[in-house]
Amino acid sequence: MNETTLMPLPPNLVPDEGSPFWMNKGDNAWQLTAATLVGLQSVPGLVILYGSIVKKKWAVNSAFMALYAFAAVLLCWVGWGYRMSFGDGLVPFLGKPNISLDEKYLLEQTFNNEKFPNATMIYFQFVFAAITLILIAGALLGRMNFHAWMLFVPLWLTFSYTFVCYSIWCADGWLAQLGIIDFAGGFVIHLSSGVAGFTAAFWVGPRATKDRERFPPNNILLMLAGAGLLWMGWSGFNGGAPYAASTITSLAILNTHVCTATSLLTWLLLDIIFFGKPSVIGATQGMITGLVCITPAAGVVQGWASIIMGIMSGCIPWYTMMVLHKKIWLLKQVDDTMAVFHTHAVAGSLGGILVGFFTEPKLIRILYGSSEWWNFVGLAYAIHERRFGAGMRQMGVQLLGIVFVVIMNVTITSVICLLVRLVVPLRLADDELHMGDDAIHGEEAYALWGDGEKFETSKHSSVHGVDEFSAAVPKVGGELEMA
Repeated sequence: MNETTLMPLPPNLVPDEGSPFWMNKGDNAWQLTAATLVGLQSVPGLVILYGSIVKKKWAVNSAFMALYAFAAVLLCWVGWGYRMSFGDGLVPFLGKPNISLDEKYLLEQTFNNEKFPNATMIYFQFVFAAITLILIAGALLGRMNFHAWMLFVPLWLTFSYTFVCYSIWCADGWLAQLGIIDFAGGFVIHLSSGVAGFTAAFWVGPRATKDRERFPPNNILLMLAGAGLLWMGWSGFNGGAPYAASTITSLAILNTHVCTATSLLTWLLLDIIFFGKPSVIGATQGMITGLVCITPAAGVVQGWASIIMGIMSGCIPWYTMMVLHKKIWLLKQVDDTMAVFHTHAVAGSLGGILVGFFTEPKLIRILYGSSEWWNFVGLAYAIHERRFGAGMRQMGVQLLGIVFVVIMNVTITSVICLLVRLVVPLRLADDELHMGDDAIHGEEAYALWGDGEKFETSKHSSVHGVDEFSAAVPKVGGELEMA
């Protein structure tokens, strides 16, 4: 044997197993950062938002529903959910269940030749799955049996989220094959959570009558802190969708914030015009609808389109929540605590339709970097380029996606609720509804006098207008109790 073959290789030629040739350290670092930003939207973002936007007696329960879902989804995700959503195909709308904790698998390059390992992708996709369940919880606050929620979370993740996710986001999914555009989850996350939350709210039943009539936030400033985490965390939500630290990432993040600001201001102006007061809760609702609407389109539309989308996401969900909700029988019957039907189902559908209209073919080409970009074109550009048929086809695929997600979530969510209630009641007992956190968890959020809501005995209440403000909250755009 030649002696030279026994000599160690120079350091610059030794293979680095921790940084293989296919991995881009910048892309990997950004993807992990984006995932953590999305995780912060849930914990502590939505934990704080839910815990502060409800009555004081529901603060612990509402926050804990979000915290539990985050933890439960993670174990289900690495146990079987990820491979059902992105793994080897079983049928055109589902992958084969399999565990995702094998060291060899975790360190391999992830799908579509993205430049980071499976471990990064699993973490990134987990925080999306988790926030979907937490958004569903928003429709059920203030009355769902916590034990029923513990069963609902893994069942819904397994039999609803994975089906929709695989169909739309996995390259082998049937809607993905048709060319549906859902940049970062307008369909997979927001339309799904809005429809599932509304459906589950129907089966669980309403809050106590007293809570539906008056449901003031226990801490509006803390609510704004949670909303702020939600807004800023959306940089990772939409910025992580290209799976790279690229120019499209930068565009997606900027479009996200432009649309959100426009939507918030639009909602605020409508509240002032029709209710006479600038509602903080209303502005928060407008912020959320803007974030949701731009999500399916963030990286594939131009900046001017994001402004138009912001105006529409500030107007249309406002109209459905403040006007149609009081006229349509079904909407009045279902007690959707956080109005997720309007803020997520309506806004998500709106974004899914508008991306079919405003998608810029050049941005699609940059995003995908292949000849397939020619198959994606928004109707507005198709008309300009005399490709009307292609534009109409894209709109048709987007509408088909909406129909699929709605039918899937109404059906599966209903079946899950009916199965869960065979084991435990879906709704809390009347005495638990009256007491809230102390009856359910043996804990209370605040060590304050009274119940934290009644200030009539305070000599300062009439001076500072506490009672007048809290009584006016539902009238100036919040509509939290959906009475």
